[in-house]
Amino acid sequence: MPQWLHQLGDIIEGALPKILAGRTDVVEKPDGSLVTAGDLYVESLVEEAMAEHLPDAILLSEERILPAQRLDDGLFVIVDPIDGTENFAAGLKEWGTGISVWDHGTHLGSMLLMPELSERLVTGDGIPKLHSRITGLSSTIDDNVREALEADGEFRIIGCAVYNLYNVVRGAYTRFLNPRGAYVWDLLPGIMLAAEHGCDIEINGEAFNGGYLDPARRHRVDIRHRYDLHPG
Repeated sequence: MPQWLHQLGDIIEGALPKILAGRTDVVEKPDGSLVTAGDLYVESLVEEAMAEHLPDAILLSEERILPAQRLDDGLFVIVDPIDGTENFAAGLKEWGTGISVWDHGTHLGSMLLMPELSERLVTGDGIPKLHSRITGLSSTIDDNVREALEADGEFRIIGCAVYNLYNVVRGAYTRFLNPRGAYVWDLLPGIMLAAEHGCDIEINGEAFNGGYLDPARRHRVDIRHRYDLHPG
């Protein structure tokens, strides 16, 4: 599966000019969030790759919500085609694609991809030996985020879960905190890579057990990098 994910990453990166051409074709959805032609194009690239290599898999994404479907009941490709759509539509480079593949509740592989930054992390890849004091925070400001910002420390609010998760996994962030919660397509690729690299992970206030997450609800996340496992 990691090989297929790398191949898919190559396809998406190779299509970057066409993806970027869709960043100004924007529609506001009923919930106020944005979707662009770039989002839909990346999702179509994933669908084409699935049709060739994983024809029996079910696509689960923000645009393909299956609230009654359990992730332990089939072969799933969970996709956030463009995470950080607000950034993407505004012309910022901090956006990414998250993909996680599951077969009847067993994780087969995940990828965090940021094509415009030329950054990628796939199941089985190594990570650098970094050290950081920075905590990444979700971009939705609520009382929990305000409380975190009042503490001493260095903080970054970027507005892209793929970016935040990528950086806490590799140690460029010491911690990533999303107290409001997000959905499986936002989180699961990065959570599984964080688990692979020994991060401490809390989901909804409890230690992550490595299993699937309910796709019908938001999940609060607190991930801390373990520098003792990756000494610099």
